[in-house]
Amino acid sequence: MSGHIKSSMGVELKVKDVMTKGVITITKFESIVTVADILQERNISGLPVVDKDNKVVGIITQADILSMVGVGRDHTFKDLLKYMLGEPLPGKKLGDTVGDIMTTPAVTIKADANIAEAIQLMDDKKIRRLTVVDDKQKLLGIITRADILKAVLNKVKELRKG
Repeated sequence: MSGHIKSSMGVELKVKDVMTKGVITITKFESIVTVADILQERNISGLPVVDKDNKVVGIITQADILSMVGVGRDHTFKDLLKYMLGEPLPGKKLGDTVGDIMTTPAVTIKADANIAEAIQLMDDKKIRRLTVVDDKQKLLGIITRADILKAVLNKVKELRKG
């Protein structure tokens, strides 16, 4: 496989071709327990939070829920050990509803963007998923690192056959 094929793949593959459609969503008024149940049952790590018009207002992830008990993204293993021994952790989020603990605004991308842009954005923001929106911020889908990896591997297989 030539270097040109490799380097152009990220530009040729579009977010809309790779994203997951028919995404489960939640509103900011739902309880955190409901979200935790959905994440566990569906084996997913995050949900877009939408308003009544299906506009993306935030995202709620396992990390957001863990932050309620003080387990933040920036905490070390030593912090977690101290927490288990009864010391409070800094940066604890409090609340009972999605709106209380969701990450807002959600990091979004347009469907016509290429996957190279999506990868760069995920890398810059240190996140694993992007909500895909139209010009009015309405939800179209979600794209994850796993979606991108699968698409790239499929493309490589196609190129090897051809």
